Amino acid sequence: MRFIAVLLAAFSLCAHAQEPAWPTKPIRWLVPFAPGGPADVVARIVAAGLAARSGQPNVVENQPGAGGNIAHAAASKSAPDGHTLVFVVPSVITNPFYIKASVDPFRDLAPVIHLDTASMVLLAHPSFAASNLADVLAQIKANPGKVTCGASGALPSVGCELLRANAGADLLMVMYKGNAPALNALMAGEINLLFDVVNIAVGHVKSGRVRAIASTAPRRGAGPLGDVPVMAETIPGLDLVTWHGVMMSPAAPRVLIEHVNRELNAVLERTDVRERFAASGLQITGGPPADFAAVLRRDYEKYGAALRSAGVKAE
Repeated sequence: MRFIAVLLAAFSLCAHAQEPAWPTKPIRWLVPFAPGGPADVVARIVAAGLAARSGQPNVVENQPGAGGNIAHAAASKSAPDGHTLVFVVPSVITNPFYIKASVDPFRDLAPVIHLDTASMVLLAHPSFAASNLADVLAQIKANPGKVTCGASGALPSVGCELLRANAGADLLMVMYKGNAPALNALMAGEINLLFDVVNIAVGHVKSGRVRAIASTAPRRGAGPLGDVPVMAETIPGLDLVTWHGVMMSPAAPRVLIEHVNRELNAVLERTDVRERFAASGLQITGGPPADFAAVLRRDYEKYGAALRSAGVKAE
């Protein structure tokens, strides 16, 4: 019995010895979008939580452009020491369907953690002559190439493509370096339509500056804008559920990735972090790196099929 106890203690000490010393310097967060957007807001919540837990500064750098590829590429080429993290949204798996030079999400980056999920909502400027999704599709069909849809990559772009495909007519997609400037453009009347996350949109909907047309959730539910019709009521099977996650250099050792994953899972357990996520309409997921890898593969197949059916080709 004593031998077994000594052996278990030895294993415990060995495992502890293998635990990497991290972080040993400030942690750099790369956010692929402009300040003030939904990704930026969530990244700063998590970075602040990790800074409080680790005792090291967490510096958020906004690197918008190329649908997120600038930040993705920088993270891919960063030192594999876990001190550079990239905050990702579905653009990391949809970009290859638009841009040939995109970072390969399965080869050039390593998944660390799946942070949360959230539904989106299709918004329209109040002057746009549509009050429901059927009206939107009718307007696109009646005015080919004239209805404008804002996008910043990822699911907002996929949403625009699906509107185009289901209307059977062209619409003009206007690209922005983040959904924050795209939302400003919508409120200014510079564009007609935009897909945005519910937590960012809800205040502007209630103020009347934009109109909520349809939710991208699979079904109607509680919470902000829970009474808004879902797109699947008009286009069966259509839903767009976005998410946030963290990735790092693919050369990082597995033991380091798992260590960073555990630290970030601990951040997600903080009461203040959970309260802020809930207030934003975000459902915390967390879990091991393998869970996030499965989400990446699932959505790569799902949205890839949707984009190919919409006639999208990488350029």
